[in-house]
Amino acid sequence: MFELLTGTGLAAAAGLGAFAPLLALGGLDRFTDVVTLPSGWEWLSSDIALIIIAVLTLVDVVADKIPAVDSINDVIQTVVRPTSGGMVFGAGSAASTVAVQNPNEFFSAQAWLPIVAGAIIALVTHLTKSTTRLASHAVSAGVAAPVLSTGEDAVSISLIAAAILAPIAVIIVLGVLIYFAVSLGRWFASRRAKERARQALADAA
Repeated sequence: MFELLTGTGLAAAAGLGAFAPLLALGGLDRFTDVVTLPSGWEWLSSDIALIIIAVLTLVDVVADKIPAVDSINDVIQTVVRPTSGGMVFGAGSAASTVAVQNPNEFFSAQAWLPIVAGAIIALVTHLTKSTTRLASHAVSAGVAAPVLSTGEDAVSISLIAAAILAPIAVIIVLGVLIYFAVSLGRWFASRRAKERARQALADAA
């Protein structure tokens, strides 16, 4: 159960930012006893991997806060984020963490299942994020991008922390994420409808 929640939390975080969960797993395995990566995933904590992932994380975080650039980044990340989601689900669900000391590797008989599951979770999260961001651009002309991006960063960090330290909390964080995504979507749709109605009245006049 906890392994599933750990993988789900990390994959959802990858849907918001592809590289942060990879950096967290690799860094915590390399420098702490909080995470011990399973066999086959140790490369994530190598020097070269950590350097590359850290640079990519920084680039992704900055690009996501720049209007227009964030939309281009989202298009590119449509492939990258699900790929990362599959990787962190596979690595995280089988890793030994402070919350899951003896993972039973419940997917061990079919090693491809966690990768597919993680990719799907990350893709759904990514599409939700991208759709919300496009709606915000239509209403705010991109001004809201830095605010939304910072909020997404906070949710991503919360998901990663919950997945590794307290997997049951992943349910709460995901619930909050879904609530705000739906609420923001409705608010943006309402604002856009009002603007269209106002524009129609102006044209008619």
